[in-house]
Amino acid sequence: MRLRLLTSVMVLVVALALAGCGKAEVTRFGETEAAYLDLGDMKYQVQISREMNPADREDHGFLIGADEKSVRPNETWFGVWMRVQNETSRPHAAAREFELSDTQGHTWRPVQLPADNAFAYRPITVPADSVAPLPDTPAAETTIQGSLLLFKVPYSNLQNRPLVLKIFDPADRSQSVEVDLDV
Repeated sequence: MRLRLLTSVMVLVVALALAGCGKAEVTRFGETEAAYLDLGDMKYQVQISREMNPADREDHGFLIGADEKSVRPNETWFGVWMRVQNETSRPHAAAREFELSDTQGHTWRPVQLPADNAFAYRPITVPADSVAPLPDTPAAETTIQGSLLLFKVPYSNLQNRPLVLKIFDPADRSQSVEVDLDV
């Protein structure tokens, strides 16, 4: 309980500090993560992206079912938390294909996480006027409020910024959107 309260207070302090920053800083953030990306009938939003640490208690929970032994000594887990919004009056399929790339042309696809990982991104059909992760699910109840796309990335490639997440339209793979990620 104390940890949740402390986390909430810290998030509020950071938000207030950012609110006091100049307009250029807020604009920069709005142009990358947290920006809404229109693709087909859906809106996609990267809530946060970051390197992950399996030894960290919170990250360990996100990594349930990830084969920690498959990460080589020169690699790291990189997480992208995604929110998908359907503002239409009909259900629509969420994206099922993603690519992460660096400025040197290296690309990675998400690691498939098992069904028992409640935080993993799943390409579901999002109900009308709703969002994914669906309300009252573990992924929606975290402070991040997004579903996890997990990538294995060599440490050296984290320097080739910006990393870019590409999201493909499930109805027409030739259509896609991209967003620069903070590392």
